[in-house]
Amino acid sequence: MAASAEERSTGPAGAVRASRSRTRLGGEGQWASGDRTPLNDTERFKQEDDGLNVRARIEQVYAREGFASVPPDDLRGRFRWWGLYTQRRPGIPGGRTGSLAPEDLEDEFFMLRVRRDGGRFSTAQLRVVAELSRQYAGDTADLTNRQNVQLHGVRIEDVPDIWRRLEAVDLTTVEACGDTPRVVLGSPVAGVADDEIIDGTWAIEEIRRRFVGSPEFSNLPRKYKTAVSGSPAQDVAHESHDVAFVGVVHPEHGPGFDLWVGGGLSTNPVLARRPGAWVPLSEVPEVWAGIAGLFRDHGYRRLRHRARLKFLVSDWGTERFRAVLEQEYLHRPLLDGPPPPIPTRPGDHVGVHRQRDGRYYVGVAPVAGRVSGTVLAAVADLAEEHGSERVTTTAQQKLLVLDVREQNVERLITGLERIGLPTRPSTWRRSTMACTGIEFCKLALVETKARAATLVAELESRLARFDEPISIHLNGCPNSCARLQIADIGLQGNVQQDADGTQREVFQVHLGGGLGLDTGFAHRVRGHKVAADDLPDYVERLVRRFLAQRRPGERFAQWALRADDVSLR
Repeated sequence: MAASAEERSTGPAGAVRASRSRTRLGGEGQWASGDRTPLNDTERFKQEDDGLNVRARIEQVYAREGFASVPPDDLRGRFRWWGLYTQRRPGIPGGRTGSLAPEDLEDEFFMLRVRRDGGRFSTAQLRVVAELSRQYAGDTADLTNRQNVQLHGVRIEDVPDIWRRLEAVDLTTVEACGDTPRVVLGSPVAGVADDEIIDGTWAIEEIRRRFVGSPEFSNLPRKYKTAVSGSPAQDVAHESHDVAFVGVVHPEHGPGFDLWVGGGLSTNPVLARRPGAWVPLSEVPEVWAGIAGLFRDHGYRRLRHRARLKFLVSDWGTERFRAVLEQEYLHRPLLDGPPPPIPTRPGDHVGVHRQRDGRYYVGVAPVAGRVSGTVLAAVADLAEEHGSERVTTTAQQKLLVLDVREQNVERLITGLERIGLPTRPSTWRRSTMACTGIEFCKLALVETKARAATLVAELESRLARFDEPISIHLNGCPNSCARLQIADIGLQGNVQQDADGTQREVFQVHLGGGLGLDTGFAHRVRGHKVAADDLPDYVERLVRRFLAQRRPGERFAQWALRADDVSLR
């Protein structure tokens, strides 16, 4: 984990100085220590007014008086509690991302994140999102790897009507951002997959109903990411979450969930750990709330970069973490349980798959999650035309149509392909993800979505016959919203200045990461950056070397971790 400025001294004397500094600053800012003095600006504005309260001001003041009427603490702080981020002003190059003041970097428009726990949409709900995209967001829509839908270019004046229309069909933006319980990821085929261990839908809905939007957990030290999945494909990247419940069969008690805690990527990547506890479906909401309360009270609030749950778990260890959870929050012991088996198949659910009821679900692959309101409306229409009223999003930026009768499958596939959503995509389209990038994101240094589309098209042309899974994740900054550290090929955007002073977009290369069979972080190819325009050449060269050097049955991640440095450049 990264050290703070006062913790960078080495040796015992440095440790003592760091300890004294923390004492002067009130420790780590843990509420459980009895001191709630705000130790940074974010903690200050959260203490002054709960982020949930900003909605009334948006509806009654800011939507009427416009962007200029919004004070900074609301604009760049509390708005996030309702899924609103100011977005990047067009034309600002990546080299100026870290040097401009927020008011110079941001546009007078917003990214609006539509939250959907478990990724489950009815066709009626999807159509409303599509209508709002076309009316208020310039026909933009991105499917995120957290099963949300993001709209861009939203005006503050239009937000109340957007909320009204979303909530009329049981959709929301509440706590889609901010120091809150973020959207709960769930298996997109929960309740329909014929090999499902257990359906976690009830637990996800209970968490949403009881705790999302509640002041009980609306002021956490940082974001709190959750996943619940009973799929043997382990389709929600549970290792990257603060808390996750993973389907497993207990030898005595039957299907339930194995508990994982303390995961998170960004600039200090950590994979979640197992406290060794088995949780029945009926107890998942209670255990989730217990961990949320523990994080609220014991989580670090002094330094923002150390405020995620993963730092507390790393410092305490899973044994102490479980003991505090049981003794102080659940007031009872948890059952011990077995670990889940390693998955052996992809968890994106792309393609045609039989459901347990004899119908089928059909998974399609947009390029890096980029769709539009027009496309989403067409998906809703096609689903209904072929007998379905349910669509789900995945943790890999994919989209599924559920409940399709066998006689309608091929006609639906044809319709989806006509709107650019193939069910039999190339390995490059299927396995490429990208974050929002410089087009809209204030933190980004480089373009990602368009770059991903170009990369996919080039690789489909150059390596058309290659059909093995190789994941490529493009990230516009070090924060890893596209999970670059757990990709076969992780590409982290940066800006490099040439000898003549020209700045250009480049990508730092990380190779050999993954989950499941190849669980572990990608390693950075030291000193090697690839110019953005050269990405197709580089990836092609890398894949051809893999094909030439691989051992029988060897996967790309295995080869990348043993290959010499020359082969990886």
